[in-house]
Amino acid sequence: MIISRTPFRISFFGGGTDYPHWYNYNKGAVISATINKYCYLNVRFLPPFFKFKYCIRYYLREERLKLDDIKHPSVRESIKYLKINNGIEVVHNADLPAQSGLGSSSSFTVGIINALSALKGRMLTKKELTNHAIYVEQKIIKENVGSQDQSAAAFGGFNRINFGGSAEVIVNPIIIKKKFEKNLQENLLLIFSGLSRNAEKVAKDQIINIDKNKDKYEKIYQLVNEAEDILIKQKTPDAFGELLNYQWQLKKTLSHNITNHTVDEIYNLALKNGAIGGKLLGAGNGGFMVFYVKKKNHNKILNKLKNFLHVPFRFDYTGSQIIYFSHGTKIK
Repeated sequence: MIISRTPFRISFFGGGTDYPHWYNYNKGAVISATINKYCYLNVRFLPPFFKFKYCIRYYLREERLKLDDIKHPSVRESIKYLKINNGIEVVHNADLPAQSGLGSSSSFTVGIINALSALKGRMLTKKELTNHAIYVEQKIIKENVGSQDQSAAAFGGFNRINFGGSAEVIVNPIIIKKKFEKNLQENLLLIFSGLSRNAEKVAKDQIINIDKNKDKYEKIYQLVNEAEDILIKQKTPDAFGELLNYQWQLKKTLSHNITNHTVDEIYNLALKNGAIGGKLLGAGNGGFMVFYVKKKNHNKILNKLKNFLHVPFRFDYTGSQIIYFSHGTKIK
């Protein structure tokens, strides 16, 4: 038996430039951080005592005799991709809901590939894990997803991730002093809008319009450089919040599906009550929102947003890990 633990992520800057449709022809980069909220996958070879060969438990329970009959795309295609012929049982648990803008779908894919590989007796490097997850999601399942979520989930940490060129993905940790990091982290609020959405459908509209919005995507890329400069030079974290606000105003113009009345209401309430900036996480139209707010104003904002869930968090630096394997499992 294997248990993998894979973090969710908060994407601060550069979202959209991680789509292959953009970075195959232009420079792409994001700044993101993984957090201490996780996707857990318990995986084992299924004993041959059942009338089915595969048992998959997430919000549904699937008992299948044939691999092609599995509905969950990441489970089905990862088993195929890794050429596993044994019966498999997968049990999924998570700290936060799916379809909420925290990269949960890619965290699942990274986690299942990590666990299945370990079950076969092989530990993957962070880079291998990233590349496999991107390939499964983009090339096999053919989802409308970028390449930042898989990279963040596999590596963990506070990073600038560059996209394009022969390496395709390069993860560069952003090194900041503990005091600055603590100040930044304490001034961030994670709020759930209460709305779940299909990220792939929202992303599809953005991808279709990338060529029309080339000037805007180039500006979004430039904001990554500006944000990294703020972090590396240890400027006031308030400048980070101001830049978040600027980016959000720009991102909203990329597609009519990115925001909605509820999201705008939450954002405007936060700004009126002390938030310096923020953004909706993920492709758009629902899920979690992150705000940069001075700690002294947290209670005021949380009171105004009392009908919405506040989720405290800390940055995570581990990435996807195998946190348990039975003694009978040989790991290479």
